Amino acid sequence: MIITKQDIPNFLDSLKNNYQVFAPVKQDNYTMFKAITSGSDAILDYSNSKIPPKGILFPQTEELFSYKVDKQGAHLEEKIDSEQKVIFGIRPCDAKSIALLDNVFNNDKYEDPYYLTRRENTVLVGIGCNQPQSTCFCTSVEGGPFDTTNLDLLLVDIGDKYVVEVLTDKGKKVLTSAACSDASEADKQAAAKTKESATVVSKVNLDGLKQKLDSNFYDEIWDSISEKCIGCAACTYSCPTCHCFDIVDEAKDCDGCRVRNWDSCMFPEFTIHGSGHNPRPSGKERFRNRVMHKFKYFIDVNNATACVGCGRCIQNCPVNLDIREVLADIQGSEARSVS
Repeated sequence: MIITKQDIPNFLDSLKNNYQVFAPVKQDNYTMFKAITSGSDAILDYSNSKIPPKGILFPQTEELFSYKVDKQGAHLEEKIDSEQKVIFGIRPCDAKSIALLDNVFNNDKYEDPYYLTRRENTVLVGIGCNQPQSTCFCTSVEGGPFDTTNLDLLLVDIGDKYVVEVLTDKGKKVLTSAACSDASEADKQAAAKTKESATVVSKVNLDGLKQKLDSNFYDEIWDSISEKCIGCAACTYSCPTCHCFDIVDEAKDCDGCRVRNWDSCMFPEFTIHGSGHNPRPSGKERFRNRVMHKFKYFIDVNNATACVGCGRCIQNCPVNLDIREVLADIQGSEARSVS
């Protein structure tokens, strides 16, 4: 199928009749995913958003339920968002990150109704990356500029139009409101050429990394590679797969609500016990935990690396701490585990 770029605003406007539509928009000097009021608000020629669109499914701040206590007892009202949504223009790396989050919020031990309801009611329309950024390393973590993992539709930019790949029934349903035509053989060849020419320059060697992390918990390498980290959590808040959260009650008298907020393992308060003891007392332990979680613990539990190679942590780190260099240093170190 083919859709022209000039028809995209009308397509998005037509979707707004049945869906809440999120798309990349300009905010100050950054690109962010926002709910749009007009199809013309969406920008198509962007590299990637400053913050991943995971917040649409897993909001940074979310009221889970409100409660009220009176003479008749306690009354709860859940705040589950069941509105139909479309995330338009999501990059393949961010779509893959949602597949990883699915493991966290839907597993044998735990099912999160807040996330799962949004997830079920959300259509992911991706746009492939013709020109990956220098900080991207998606191909090193089993992804790619045109990876279709978790997408319902994938759009391939071939100039003044997109070749549309229909991947699921949800995607097919959304496409019924678009002014599409059949792709010609020339269009298909152009899409194939575009995919071939999209080069991810940055590479990360993950061969044997998991095995190295299995045994180097006490390695001296953690002292040196964590020295630059200032614990600001820019990496975790801009990461599409980080999912740490805190839950608090906000109450006045007998009325209140329970709220879930993003948290970060890079903060000292994240692991502090009621006794005052903190098992991760310094930045070294917290930095080590973040790397271990991405490239060991998540693999242990879900058989997948909790990194999609989007490069946001590299771009947003104020002290230029590069995860690619960190992993290379770990690969080059000799494991000196002790019991």
